Amino acid sequence: MKFKHVSIVARNADDLSRFYKTVFGCWDLRLPRKLSGEKIYRGNGLQGVDIYSVWLSMPGVEGPFLELLQYDQIHERLLPKVNEPGYGHLSFEVADIQSAIASILEAGGQQLGEITNFGTTSIPVLLIYMRDPEGNILELEQSSDNDFVRS
Repeated sequence: MKFKHVSIVARNADDLSRFYKTVFGCWDLRLPRKLSGEKIYRGNGLQGVDIYSVWLSMPGVEGPFLELLQYDQIHERLLPKVNEPGYGHLSFEVADIQSAIASILEAGGQQLGEITNFGTTSIPVLLIYMRDPEGNILELEQSSDNDFVRS
């Protein structure tokens, strides 16, 4: 068995794709495409739905990717809360947490918490929770022992 991808249902897949490319350096793995037809309906159980699909690389890894799906029929929901059951967040290790926060805010995201040291004074591990422009929760982590800091 092997982990394949994470999927986010987007209100606007192109806008959300731009956000992840701008802020985290993701890139297109293939051209966006429209998914429809019987195979789609049978696979997801949603009769007659069409989907716009974008596949993005995930920074620093080979293989697992981020799939953004924009359905032609969506059901709105409240913004997810950090402590809500189900999928929690996407986590990104960053070289400079302040810079990453600024990039997220500039690209239309929101800040949820404040930078907190989950490590020690001598070996800090800084974390903060943010939202992308569609409200999905992101965790940023800056560690003093990560590859970014050493290089």
